[in-house]
Amino acid sequence: MAKDFSFSSESVSEGHPDKLADQISDAVLDAYLEQDPMARVACETMLAKDLVIVAGEMSSHATVNFAEIARGVIRDAGYGDISSGFDCDACVYQTSISRQSPNISNAVSREGGGIGAGDQGMMFGYAVNETPELMPLPISIAHKIMQRHSELRRAGTVPWLRPDAKTQVTVRYAGLKAVSVEKVVLSTQHAEGVSNREIAETVRELIIDRVIPANYAADIQYIINPSGEFTKGGPEADTGLTGRKIIVDTYGGSCPHGGGAFSGKDPTKVDRSAAYMARYIAKNIVASGLADRCTVQLAYAIGRPDPVSVMLDTMGTGKIDEAKLENAVRSLFDLTPGGIIETLDLRRPIYRKTASFGHFGRELPGFTWEKTDEAAELKGLIV
Repeated sequence: MAKDFSFSSESVSEGHPDKLADQISDAVLDAYLEQDPMARVACETMLAKDLVIVAGEMSSHATVNFAEIARGVIRDAGYGDISSGFDCDACVYQTSISRQSPNISNAVSREGGGIGAGDQGMMFGYAVNETPELMPLPISIAHKIMQRHSELRRAGTVPWLRPDAKTQVTVRYAGLKAVSVEKVVLSTQHAEGVSNREIAETVRELIIDRVIPANYAADIQYIINPSGEFTKGGPEADTGLTGRKIIVDTYGGSCPHGGGAFSGKDPTKVDRSAAYMARYIAKNIVASGLADRCTVQLAYAIGRPDPVSVMLDTMGTGKIDEAKLENAVRSLFDLTPGGIIETLDLRRPIYRKTASFGHFGRELPGFTWEKTDEAAELKGLIV
């Protein structure tokens, strides 16, 4: 019998330094894909107090203005002048760009036009039926709190909100069933001269309480700006780096993570594309009713098209034998890098939107890995 427990997940705003770096890297990727859908891109970004560095390996005929892209992302996130603590027009922009290693390029580009995996590694996907979008409740609520924070800040509804913020949500489970939200931590950057009391009351009433479903909100402990004053934020206060929020990007710790970041990587990099496919598979399994929750692991060797392993774990909630389910998955889904790219239509400039508020659980037009269009066929192969 499963024990009772509490589980916490966090999300961060689009003005968080690491998320700024992710958005810049994905905006660079989008700029390449707009001109050259076959571009090979591996883009990393670092932000410091007055410095933005964009570096990586790009193989493409496209021409991209890195400084202009980075400046636009930073301004859009809310750092358009010094009043926010970080001025996109006062930064020094540096780049270090080279072409993709010919060894890696040759491994990926196979004879006959196929695609080998761009690296070795393991990628995980997850789905659970505790939210409509089939995401774990703690990370789902955390992302929605940060989205609400962004909406109020951008609209000017709460004029003292500033771009840098983070939240952490703790959910109480009885066995495998989510029963209540126990604690919500939210720290938000703010303008000078705002009292802690005003911040706490406004954040609770206009952000947190507008997001948490009433059936989970019986007795919440609110922990708002626990460090006190938070006027200095963004890259002025903390360095930002691409790929440092991989748990925020995925499932909030509810399933394993292979360690590979997503942002700035074109879809030949299985760190990204195979993780999207693993989510697609897991979500279709749960949507089909074949399991209440499911973890999918895919693993690859560099240069090889087929995964070296496929693993499904329904954590005791499966309605059929997992070996039969795995066979059905292998027969229905093309798990080669080329097959994943084609199935999910990944050679498009869709990636900047993924770089804040999570890559999973948002059923946006370009997020093809969130569709459940294979659920009926998958069930039909077994039942």
